[in-house]
Amino acid sequence: MTTPTRNRRAEILDAAAALFAERGFHGVSIEEIGAAVGVSGPALYRHFRGKEALLTEILLDISGRLSSAGASAAALHPAEALDVLLRGHIEFALGHPELIRVHERELHNVPETDQRAIRRLQRLYVEEWVGVVRDLHPGCAVARVRAAVHAVFGLLNSTPRSVGELGREEMASTLEAMARASLRAAVNGR
Repeated sequence: MTTPTRNRRAEILDAAAALFAERGFHGVSIEEIGAAVGVSGPALYRHFRGKEALLTEILLDISGRLSSAGASAAALHPAEALDVLLRGHIEFALGHPELIRVHERELHNVPETDQRAIRRLQRLYVEEWVGVVRDLHPGCAVARVRAAVHAVFGLLNSTPRSVGELGREEMASTLEAMARASLRAAVNGR
């Protein structure tokens, strides 16, 4: 059961992510975040130390969720794991383009120690993908697989610039086909 405090925290985080994506970290005040969830800006301090803490939690949360999902998927048979990884990341990218925007634009506004934690979670997620692709293509060099995985992330994380141009299902199938083709080309040396 989700507690009212957790619901309020999640509501605040969602509102902050949307505002940061739209106007940038420095373009949004704590009062504007509060107004977006129907409270005064100072009331947010019951939940977060400040705007920087909001941004940090947004980025740590999504990096942690992706890393955990990657670890769970990697425990499956490699072909099934790749299906789960691709579809899960596509679902994330299409469902939360604002989080991709916030990460791309605002990571430098997070304290250095938290940036390192976020990067560590991201590296773990990348390595889950690398392990799955290597299990499917053991003859392919690790560096080549890692480069291919990063390229696929670039493709999938481009959705903030294209979301809405196609219906969600068509966009998801297009992204999946392109990601699979990209991985195939990389591991086959073409």
